[in-house]
Amino acid sequence: MTGMLATSARRKVGLLGGSFNPAHEGHLYISQQALDRLGLDELWWMVSPQNPLKSETGMAPFVARLSGAKGVANVDARIYVTDIETKLNTRYTVDTLAALQAKFPDLAFVWIIGADNLRQMPRWKGWRDIFRSVPIAVFPRAPYSLRALNGRAARRFETARIPTTKASRLAEMPPPAWVFLRVPQHGQSATRIRKQHGVS
Repeated sequence: MTGMLATSARRKVGLLGGSFNPAHEGHLYISQQALDRLGLDELWWMVSPQNPLKSETGMAPFVARLSGAKGVANVDARIYVTDIETKLNTRYTVDTLAALQAKFPDLAFVWIIGADNLRQMPRWKGWRDIFRSVPIAVFPRAPYSLRALNGRAARRFETARIPTTKASRLAEMPPPAWVFLRVPQHGQSATRIRKQHGVS
């Protein structure tokens, strides 16, 4: 993971966290869109040991999810799959972001989320601190996008939202700063894959 160790020249790094239960082509699509539209140098898939807001029922073992993510991501050398949350011993996003910024002060991070996460953000620990700590790029996800953009988090930080024409400069902007990227949506989802395999 040489990219993760390159901390010079303010490399622009996207952070995509999640259960990856399992990782799939949709994750890859969003990552490549983020890399291109945000002008990122690399993007990290941070496989979560356990999402505090998700049930452990139907959750594949961490090692299997990590391995599966590496299998999907290996087609793009700009994407790094990491178990860094395990190494940092963090469970909540706000704590992970703080630890990453302390560990890699020379990297310019952008947090990548879907509209579903923007909508439920007020349920997260320290969600206002998340907005104030790192620029955020939000991708559409049916059927949550409209409700997310009218939700509590979007309204609270409405003045920090930037137009898509400035998305390539997001990583260089002081937080709070966020953008909603209107891109075609990929049809694949982890929920759909699990249902196809009879897993809830």
